[in-house]
Amino acid sequence: MKNHPAHQLERAQQTKALSDAQEVAEFLHQAACVSRVSPVEGRLLFALDATASRQPTWDRACQLQGDMFTTAAEIGGLALQLVWYRGHGEFHVEPWLTDTVELQRRMTSVQCRGGLTQIGRVLEHAIQETGRQRLNALVLVGDCLEEAVDPLCHQAGQLGLLGVPAFVFQEGNEPDATWGFREIARLTRGAYCAFDSGSARQLRELLRAVAVYATGGRQALEDLGRRQGGLVRLLTRQL
Repeated sequence: MKNHPAHQLERAQQTKALSDAQEVAEFLHQAACVSRVSPVEGRLLFALDATASRQPTWDRACQLQGDMFTTAAEIGGLALQLVWYRGHGEFHVEPWLTDTVELQRRMTSVQCRGGLTQIGRVLEHAIQETGRQRLNALVLVGDCLEEAVDPLCHQAGQLGLLGVPAFVFQEGNEPDATWGFREIARLTRGAYCAFDSGSARQLRELLRAVAVYATGGRQALEDLGRRQGGLVRLLTRQL
């Protein structure tokens, strides 16, 4: 009976099924490995006001960047370009980075200096950058706005048409900055949120949320908002 053709056929089918299952398992394993080293999926432009009033926040931001990359790594790759301004017309654009250590090294080497805001140059750079390659989001962290708002709104509208939302985080509650930052966020279909100068945790939550958005889109941010609530959920509702 063991050599009966029907039994032989059954054993052959079982062997093939096992072989197929092993091949599928191997394929999935390889796919998982590829996904961990796949090209960068998200591009995030991160702009910081490095004028004198921002020194405490700049120091804190240097410590929090790793959280953005850790969170983004869970759902995909993230490249970040740091832009900062300070002093008399100094405007610096760093290279695109995926290395947290290198990003922190570059940030910690910067010293804040007194000067006026240059948000218009940030918005113009974002417009040019997304013209070269798709930009997923712009993050702007600042406390003041010392420029004419109407030209900034025009630039923000251009970014909105290009599909680049601006996540604008304000330290403090300076009224002119609050109004202008809200308009920039609205016109880009992004989001605005104020954070307390004494709360590193708030800024950490907000930056992690944007990293999730840049790599996983609106759905990933909504999922995070449902799990985490608080400021992240408030940010999600504005989009």
